Amino acid sequence: MKAIVINHTGSEDVLVLADADDPVPQPDQVLVEVSAAGVNFIDIYQRSGLYQMSLPYIPGSEGAGTIVAVGTEVTTLAVGDNVAWTGHLGSYAQLVAIPAAGVVRVPDGVTNREAAAAMLQGVTAHYLVTSTFELGAGHRCLIHAGAGGVGAILIQMAKRVGAEVFTTVGTHDKAEIASAAGADHVIVYTEIDFAAAVTDIAGPKCLDVVYDGVGQSVFMDSIKLLRRRGTMATFGNASGPVDPIPPLLLSQLGSLFLTRPSLGDYMQTREELEWRTSELFGWMASGDVNISIGLELPLASAADAHRLLGGRDTTGKVLLTP
Repeated sequence: MKAIVINHTGSEDVLVLADADDPVPQPDQVLVEVSAAGVNFIDIYQRSGLYQMSLPYIPGSEGAGTIVAVGTEVTTLAVGDNVAWTGHLGSYAQLVAIPAAGVVRVPDGVTNREAAAAMLQGVTAHYLVTSTFELGAGHRCLIHAGAGGVGAILIQMAKRVGAEVFTTVGTHDKAEIASAAGADHVIVYTEIDFAAAVTDIAGPKCLDVVYDGVGQSVFMDSIKLLRRRGTMATFGNASGPVDPIPPLLLSQLGSLFLTRPSLGDYMQTREELEWRTSELFGWMASGDVNISIGLELPLASAADAHRLLGGRDTTGKVLLTP
């Protein structure tokens, strides 16, 4: 098969298309012909060396495709089933072997491309609004990078439950995307101070929760917008990791809650994975949540995909198609 193989960490140039052995499914695994693989910031963190990896490896932890073989112990899935996954390496390839317990069926009304685009970012948005901070009617939230993959889905899920949504974007084109997703207040942070803009609209310390996938550049200004006992959920490092802060600061700002959630901790059981994906796919099929695919590139262009995503020059989801 063809696959992207990383032999050493570094710049985008380490993403090389190569011949690799076809994976053989273990007894508890399924072998999937990949329809599309999602490109995510975690792929960049791993490729660059920010997150340590055992080398060599095939990157990509998200995708969807069709089962072409099943292990001897697999009884709940069959050849021909369309499935999706996140959290399992090897997706930047024509074939991938994945534990059967880690995949979910793609239902009617959702394509493999849509499922590949939704798994990591859609499940992330789901756990953020249902579990990290259970968002509801009357809550005020700030969602950074509202035109990005997670951001646009978060906006839609927040509006489903009746929250008031503030969001930041970098350009007016991205502002249109965030507005179309349903945001109440869209702030172009490259032109005005986002914290001052939020305060001008709703007053000081007005937010119940901040959902932050940007990190370092927005963290301190964001946390100061929270009400007493508000929640700061920082789940990404697009501008760099957040600097350490003393716990006493959380007390001084109003007994705040600070969390750095991770996807794996919010789908620890099969039941939790199925709950999150069944709701997500149901909302997609009904049109309540739209997954925007902004760019599709062939597998050989993985380096270009990383450059564009890392430079924050994309909107919606970036997919690689083997």
